Amino acid sequence: MRILVFLAFLFVGSLSVYSQDSVYARQVIKFLSSKHCFGRGYLHNGLSRAASYISKELNVQQVIPLFSTGYYQPFYFNVNTFPNQVLVKVNGKKLEAGKDYILSPESRGLKGKFELLKKDSLNYLPLDPSIPLKISLKKKLTYSVSRQTGEYCEVQLLNKKNSQIQNVEVNIKNKLLLNFHNNNICGYINGIKNNDTMLVLSAHYDHLGGLGNKTYFPGANDNASGVSMLLNLIRYFHKNPPKYKTLFLFFAGEEAGLMGSNYFVENKTIDLKKIKFLINLDLLGTGDDGIMVVNGAIFDQQLNKLRQVNAEKNLVKEIKTRGKAQNSDHYWFTQAGVPSFFIYTLGGITAYHDVYDIEKTLPLTDYNDIFKLIVGFEEKL
Repeated sequence: MRILVFLAFLFVGSLSVYSQDSVYARQVIKFLSSKHCFGRGYLHNGLSRAASYISKELNVQQVIPLFSTGYYQPFYFNVNTFPNQVLVKVNGKKLEAGKDYILSPESRGLKGKFELLKKDSLNYLPLDPSIPLKISLKKKLTYSVSRQTGEYCEVQLLNKKNSQIQNVEVNIKNKLLLNFHNNNICGYINGIKNNDTMLVLSAHYDHLGGLGNKTYFPGANDNASGVSMLLNLIRYFHKNPPKYKTLFLFFAGEEAGLMGSNYFVENKTIDLKKIKFLINLDLLGTGDDGIMVVNGAIFDQQLNKLRQVNAEKNLVKEIKTRGKAQNSDHYWFTQAGVPSFFIYTLGGITAYHDVYDIEKTLPLTDYNDIFKLIVGFEEKL
């Protein structure tokens, strides 16, 4: 009887650990995707607030700063923004930013009311060809980041059937921020067997910022989910030291063109030859259809270890693979000869680069399984 009670206690205890992982994940994602962080971009101190939050979490878990100056690695690039109120009216009706329209991220500012000419089924142009305005209809509004200002103002409207556009009124001001200050956040936990060889875990914490002074892009799945996973892994390895020295990298500038990871690699921040393996994490909020492993088709031995862990523990539904891709921060490491995976979840919600990527509807379907998968993979390396 005592043995049964003891086993039950262990079982409940193990459940509470992973339940707590999910609770902590929700807390992290909720904060990072809140208005306080304003899309973790280039307006209203959104990115710096997110960086401050992450660095404080690292400090609590006694993560060792990578640099003598602390966790931050500063770097700079230009970025086009729309910091003030943006106004778009179609046929006299005011539209809502993010839900009814977005701006092409490189758009210049423009003010006025203009009669339109239908160019084709998806595009309108002003009757006066000298006006630098483009109107395009989209099935989905997918925002991005631009490091430069273009020659035109492009308004992208959500395509609604049977809609005819006669005129548009815009009042848009852009501001090109020169040498915007970004920070990569870098720290490590020493290993119990080998501190010369490193395992690297990474995720980008930046997102798209905002459009005007009210609309922002929360980025719960992209990539507050990946950040929360790194922080959860830090909490785990703080209590259960890893075999290898484990480096945790939170990159900025990913949405602007993998800027932070490129800066880290190009500046030879660490000896890349000492990296045994790198895992980059993004879009970890779903998992109905399993996970995708970028570079899985290249690094067979490591993929086999990952699949062994998955089979032994009966975790994610399926591990799909693809080859090399320049679609996240692992890329520059791969180019520099570092063996690496980029892991993201498949299936579930479709919110992406829009105002609907929120914490409330993020299911975290396979979050705990991916956590166990990464821990198990580290043990097999």
